[in-house]
Amino acid sequence: MAEFDYDLFVIGGGSGGVRAARIASQHGAKVGLAEEYRYGGTCVIRGCVPKKLLVYASTFSETFEDAAGYGWSGVDNASFDWPTLIANKDRELDRLEGAYLRNLEGAGVTAIRSRAVLESAHRVFLEAEDRHVTAKTVLIATGGTPNVDATLPGVEHVITSNEAFHLERFPERIAIAGGGYIAVEFACIFNGLGAETTLIYRGDEILRGFDDDMRTALHAEMERKGIKIICGDVFSKIEKTDACLMGHTRAGHVLAADQIMFAIGRRPNTDGLGLEAVGVEFDASGAIKVDEWSQTSVPSIYAVGDVTNRINLTPVAIREGHAFADTVFGGRPVKVDHRTVASAVFSQPEIGTVGLTEAEARAAVRVVDVYKTAFRPMFHTLSGREERMVMKLVVDGESDQVLGVHILGHAAAEMAQILGILLKKGVTKAEFDATIAVHPTAAEELVTMRQAPVRYVREAAE
Repeated sequence: MAEFDYDLFVIGGGSGGVRAARIASQHGAKVGLAEEYRYGGTCVIRGCVPKKLLVYASTFSETFEDAAGYGWSGVDNASFDWPTLIANKDRELDRLEGAYLRNLEGAGVTAIRSRAVLESAHRVFLEAEDRHVTAKTVLIATGGTPNVDATLPGVEHVITSNEAFHLERFPERIAIAGGGYIAVEFACIFNGLGAETTLIYRGDEILRGFDDDMRTALHAEMERKGIKIICGDVFSKIEKTDACLMGHTRAGHVLAADQIMFAIGRRPNTDGLGLEAVGVEFDASGAIKVDEWSQTSVPSIYAVGDVTNRINLTPVAIREGHAFADTVFGGRPVKVDHRTVASAVFSQPEIGTVGLTEAEARAAVRVVDVYKTAFRPMFHTLSGREERMVMKLVVDGESDQVLGVHILGHAAAEMAQILGILLKKGVTKAEFDATIAVHPTAAEELVTMRQAPVRYVREAAE
């Protein structure tokens, strides 16, 4: 008789957990997985996928306007229907969830719709089925959950990104608290769909952690599109009236809105999992502490994805889950390289970025050369739109290695994916310069920036 019911039991059916379960099963392990909500996790159900679908929808308002410059007419009376968009989005998510479940079952994984709570290092209680299972190894892959300020008067009236995907009525006016990529993306979505949009952020500039030139350039473009951005301020209370919500700020602003959305970051989703009771350690942010193999302080328990707060991106969670399964069940130890991970902000215009920001590079190496160009994309020469595209290369001035590439503009995310390969291989500026351009494209600017760079030299500490 087997000592355990499962070789591996995964708690969480998001991208990281599903990948780990499938690969472990393919390596011959007996695997169970519990998900209390929907398979696919944050990315598929209430994150990347539905958000990108809404981004697509929100771009059509400008596309209709731009068409006139190219000779198209008759699109001035286009109208938008929110319920149609949401219904079509929900149908696609249902399809994707079904695919996730079929892939799990096809790989031989036992999928269980239940909340799971740890009772010991090898024992899990399944609440929906009122039973216990045991496993030699347990993987926590429960992701993150939106933050809200629980002490804010009137906080019960606000929504988060979770609820934004399921609103029955489109808000004609919306105020969004936050300055990270989720807040910025939703501000652009609602603005593009026709809502009067205000973004309020406590910091001095949006998108903390991104390259400063990208932050300031996107801020300007968002305001050009009609989004009101208030920095250095936060909500002090939310009042609900018969007509709308009234958001009061510490600086004395009063924002009338149909919806007030909080996008002030996410926290690891660890509440009520029994982790503390079995001895799993957390870091200062409340994330599960793991080593380079994704192993926690309890040897039989591992964790991957946003719950560990390393790099909170879906492809990173997938890579971590795959590496865990190869290491523990495949006999092939794999460490995830968290350096030089490309990412994107699906704002309008969007940002694609990989590698170090200018500030990070200047703190890391002695000499930094910065190449930058800003221009009006060819598409807008006939559309008449004043939108600017910005590209930036951050280079080690001594080794010539390209340390970071940052792009604001159409298809920036697509470019960042390819650039991620180059930076991972240690590409140099000379190799960029030796590459023949594809013309006419915006991307050709990346290989034609040969003007003298702005050089920064860090003096040695005495």
